[in-house]
Amino acid sequence: MSDAQIQRFREQILAAASSKSLLSIEGGGSKAWYGNPNAHPKLITKDYQGIVDYQPEELVITARAGTPLSVIEAALAEKNQMLAFEPPHFGQHATFGGAISAGLAGPRRISSGNLRDFVLGTRLMDGQGQDLSFGGKVMKNVAGYDVSRLLPGSLGTFALLLEASVKVLPKPAATTSLRCCVSESRALKVLNEWAGQPLPLSASCWIGPAKADHDGELTIRLAGAVAAVQSATLLMKSTLGASELDPVIANTFWRDLREQRLDCFTEPEGNQVLYRLALPASCPAIAFSEWSDVSPSQPLVLEWHGQQRWWCGPSDARTQSAIKQKAINHGGHATCFRVGSNGVQQRFTLLGDQAHSAALTAVQNQLRSAFDPSGVFATGRLP
Repeated sequence: MSDAQIQRFREQILAAASSKSLLSIEGGGSKAWYGNPNAHPKLITKDYQGIVDYQPEELVITARAGTPLSVIEAALAEKNQMLAFEPPHFGQHATFGGAISAGLAGPRRISSGNLRDFVLGTRLMDGQGQDLSFGGKVMKNVAGYDVSRLLPGSLGTFALLLEASVKVLPKPAATTSLRCCVSESRALKVLNEWAGQPLPLSASCWIGPAKADHDGELTIRLAGAVAAVQSATLLMKSTLGASELDPVIANTFWRDLREQRLDCFTEPEGNQVLYRLALPASCPAIAFSEWSDVSPSQPLVLEWHGQQRWWCGPSDARTQSAIKQKAINHGGHATCFRVGSNGVQQRFTLLGDQAHSAALTAVQNQLRSAFDPSGVFATGRLP
């Protein structure tokens, strides 16, 4: 059956290349809203599923792109292991390939690393119908360009991902979550100080009004060896007056944060956008409300010790430009992550708009041309 599906993919790609038409790759459709919209015919991967190889003792799992993400996580849980990057599902039909193509990581990203860091090897089909494999199933130095790292975050605009091998990690021996009330500036200061110490910080989230010096709720997750978690818990209780959360409440909070089901992640209205800012650790508090008439009580969400920030604000071009420029000025970038029904002019900060990444535009174009000369996957979903 898998060979027949591979042949079906090849025939669909070659037909599109011959007719100079485009294909939009889709797995379970749980993230169809993410990225620039398009109405091109779909290349559906959800039926190409199954765990190809799982070696718990080697901490590596290999699966086909259409494999449900829940199936991957269940198989790992049986061996007390996990996907370290804690990918969001955004729906019950999320697939393994969709998670990799979206390149999104959850709360644990600040301690474990990005999704891209765990991809060991991939099998893909390029725009000429060629079945290609890159990387492998072990951590090693790579001579030349590591093609496998191009797939995460490409949103299906580079090639069709068929299979992927990723490194997994054992679940921590102990996990504790704590919560306290502090200002955004205080939270950033303390988290950056602790990040430089050997503390088992697994995740952090501050939620409060988008106005400087207003108090909000800081939640911290500790995970690691039992002694390390106990020691860090005492430190955080004494420093911030934090209190421990019930494990069930804590697990629900981190899951709902990952899936953006908390009240602060309300669906944007027609004239609104949920902005995502990726910023360096040194970035101070930003008063988002300075660009609009939004009430200062409008929620602001900080994750990854402040390196990822979320704010729902107006979708007008002036506000978009101001927020993206503010992120660039601080050495980061901004994305119009979720949009209301009115849409937006530009959802992503372009490589050419940033001094540190402008030169990558030419590299990106050359790579796309090499793997997809007919532009079969050039849907514009990712610029």
